[in-house]
Amino acid sequence: MGRSPSDLIVFVAKRLVQLVPVLFGVIVLTFFFTHLSVGNICNAWYPHAGQATIRNCLATTNQPILKQFSTYLVTLLQGNWGQSQSGVLVYPYIASAVPATLELVLAALFLMIVVGIPLGVIAAQYSGRWGDHLVRVLYLSGWATPTYLGAVIAAVFIGPYVGLPNHGEYSTLSPPFTQYTHLSVLDALLAGNLPYTIDAISHLILPATVLAFINMGIATRMTRASMLEVLPLDYVRSARMKGLTEFWVMYKHALRNALITTTTVLGVTAGGLLAGTVVVEEVFDWPGIGQYAYTAIGGGGSVPNYDGAIAVVIVFAIAVVLANLIADILYGVLDPRVDWR
Repeated sequence: MGRSPSDLIVFVAKRLVQLVPVLFGVIVLTFFFTHLSVGNICNAWYPHAGQATIRNCLATTNQPILKQFSTYLVTLLQGNWGQSQSGVLVYPYIASAVPATLELVLAALFLMIVVGIPLGVIAAQYSGRWGDHLVRVLYLSGWATPTYLGAVIAAVFIGPYVGLPNHGEYSTLSPPFTQYTHLSVLDALLAGNLPYTIDAISHLILPATVLAFINMGIATRMTRASMLEVLPLDYVRSARMKGLTEFWVMYKHALRNALITTTTVLGVTAGGLLAGTVVVEEVFDWPGIGQYAYTAIGGGGSVPNYDGAIAVVIVFAIAVVLANLIADILYGVLDPRVDWR
C-alpha cells in the first residue's frame, strides 16, 4: 500500500486535533477537583493578591460553576496560569523548566533503547537459559525499586563512589555562555565549550540512569516477547539457512519486526518517565518541571500551590499525548502495512 508525505501530514494533523478534547477533559477534571478539595478557592489561587483581587475572585466564585469554568478557561488560553506562593508567575516558570525535564526524559529514553532493547534480544536468544534469567533479574529489580529509593541510592552512594556529580545541570551556578535552548548539553555544544559539555553530560548521567533503570523493564520485556514471536517465522529461518551470522539474523532481520510493538509501548512509557521526574529531579536538584511539581503539591512542607499543580497536570497531559503521537508515526515507519490515510 503506497504512502506519500501528504498522508503523514494528514495523519499528524488528525492526531493533533484529537489532542484538543483530551486537554479539555484534563482541564475540566483538575478545575472541578480543585473546587471540591479546597475550602477557600480564592486564597488558594491568589495567595499574594491584594484585597481588590480577592474581592473580584469572590464575586466570580459566587457565579454558577459553569460560568466560573468558562472564565477560568479564558484566563488559561490568555497565558494567565496564576502564581506560586512566592508570587512568581506560573506560566513563565513552567516554560523555563520544561526544557530541563525534556532533556532528562530524552536521555532516559535513549538509555532504555540502547540498553533495554539489546537486553530483550539477549533474553529471547537465550530463552529459558542463564542469559534469560539474568536479564529477568535485572529488569525486575528495576521494576521493584521505588523511584525515591533508586534516586537516593544513586545520589548518596553510587555518585560519590564513581565520581559523578549528584546535583544541578552544571558544576557552576551559571555557565559562561548564553543558554538559548535551556538544554544543558546542547547549549554547551552550541557554545563550543567542550569542558562544559562534558560537565553537563556528567550531571545528566545519574538522574537519567535512575529513570531508565526503573522503567527499562517494559522495553526489555516487550522486545523479548516480540522476538520470541518472530524467531520461529520462515524468513528468519531462511536467513539462517543462507549462512548469515547469528548477530546479523537477530538484529537485522528479526529485530526490525519485533520493534513494532516495542516502539508503541515506549510511547506509553513516556508517562511513567514524566511521573518519575517529580522525585528524581527533587533528589538531584534538577531544575525541571518535576521539581516544580514537587514544590507545587506541598513537597518539603511547603503550602500547596494549586495553580502550579494544575499547570503541571496540563503540561504532562500534553507531553503524554505528543509522545504517543510520535510512537504512532514510528510504528508506521517500521510497519509499511500501516495506512496513514
